[in-house]
Amino acid sequence: MKKYFTALCIVASLQLMAQDTFSIIALDPETGEIGSAGASCINIVNSNWDTWITDIIPGRGGVNSQAYVCIPNVNLEGAIARMAENYSPQEIIDWLMLNDACGAQNFNPDYRQYGIVDFDGMGGTRSAGFTGPLTDDYKEDRQGATYSIQGNILLNASVIDQMEENFNNTSGTLADRLMAALQGANFPGADSRCLASGTSSRAAYMVVYGPDNLPGAPDIRLVVPAQTSGIEPIDLLQGLYDDLTLDQGSFSPEPTFQLWPNPTKDFVGLKIPEAVIAQSIEIFDINGKQVLEKYENFDRIDARKFRAGLYLIKVYTNKGRYFIKFIKQ
Repeated sequence: MKKYFTALCIVASLQLMAQDTFSIIALDPETGEIGSAGASCINIVNSNWDTWITDIIPGRGGVNSQAYVCIPNVNLEGAIARMAENYSPQEIIDWLMLNDACGAQNFNPDYRQYGIVDFDGMGGTRSAGFTGPLTDDYKEDRQGATYSIQGNILLNASVIDQMEENFNNTSGTLADRLMAALQGANFPGADSRCLASGTSSRAAYMVVYGPDNLPGAPDIRLVVPAQTSGIEPIDLLQGLYDDLTLDQGSFSPEPTFQLWPNPTKDFVGLKIPEAVIAQSIEIFDINGKQVLEKYENFDRIDARKFRAGLYLIKVYTNKGRYFIKFIKQ
């Protein structure tokens, strides 16, 4: 699989402590893949923020560490070191309870939250989780044979419920299932701090390693740093994932769509090929922000309110999704 490293923006930043909210870490016994996905309402502008809460040893297992973590996350580093020494997920958590190394909340493991999965070396899988009693409510961790889902500062248990349901009832690749799990939490206030802004969170990520990848070189890494209030990061992450899927050839690029005029100052028309039945379109600006959704008047798209720049039209049809660029002058 082609390697992708994608982010909406890259801004250098360092925080001493982070309180992350909902995440999943999981593996696929058939392919040997290991992946993680999560989101938070924290103002995380660093494009590497996913590495603060998740780390994976390809072909072996992975750890998510969240809730009052230090940056760098020394407890995550300790957990991965134990995994490299063949500790089981539960043994790693037991070790973390005795060796908390993060000064946030006075080296007290009762403020932490962990999710761990691995291959046991004998054809089986293992998982374990921990939620400290001093982690902020609503809090919970939940495990299956191949996954661990965890969250804190949640609106309620429905966040974990829907993430688990989507993961378990979605077919496809591990990445498909991780993306579906995050979509299960795509509602206002999933991270309760974002309820007022009408979004689930402010930042989101997904990373997937194949069994033969080198550490730090995953097959998929998609990162959405913090968005302004009202912008849903899981939707932006889904858009990045859809683009990735398109690049890998899941959708045919054969039909030829025409835009006129392009560039445009006010209106633009979209000509649909005869063999294609268009259903709706969405338009995104160069930063990934959706500026028009579920629009059906393809002959006359009003771009007068758009700022000058490059835009991407996503066309939903009976043959799949297609992407067309235009310029607003």
